[in-house]
Amino acid sequence: MTGSEVAAAPPFRVLYQGDVFADYFQIYLRDEAHPDLPDEYTDEVIARRLAAGPHAVILHTVRNMTVPVRVEWHHSRPAPNLDEYQHVAEAGFLCPSGQLVLAGLTDYDPTAPRLLAQAGPLGVRVNMSGLDSLRENGLEGDDRYLVQLWPGDEPDGVRVLKA
Repeated sequence: MTGSEVAAAPPFRVLYQGDVFADYFQIYLRDEAHPDLPDEYTDEVIARRLAAGPHAVILHTVRNMTVPVRVEWHHSRPAPNLDEYQHVAEAGFLCPSGQLVLAGLTDYDPTAPRLLAQAGPLGVRVNMSGLDSLRENGLEGDDRYLVQLWPGDEPDGVRVLKA
């Protein structure tokens, strides 16, 4: 590589890609050192599909089953892609340990995936697609959940960019 050629850093890295059991229609992402989760369950919170607390967020899924989840780490706030998703919401929370736990609400926490993030305040965006693909039995569908994380302070509360 010559001096004028600079290797471009990848725009993000995948921290997790797989299935998570969304028991009670919920998946959480929290700081490993702080087990408390958001506990507000109003109709408004559930309609936003994202609840944020000081050290955690909860995603509200359309199925009470195992769902596909992808978590990405971005070096800065990525531009939202509203055309590709049915529901997009974002918030912020603190991750002082730099280690995140990804789990369904009733998963056994010690065996849940640990994701290495940056310590400090984080932004989070949840992108959801296939929400209208739920089969009549309520157990099968093509819903997908992309969680994007980045370092930085975000305003308090959850912002729905598309519903």
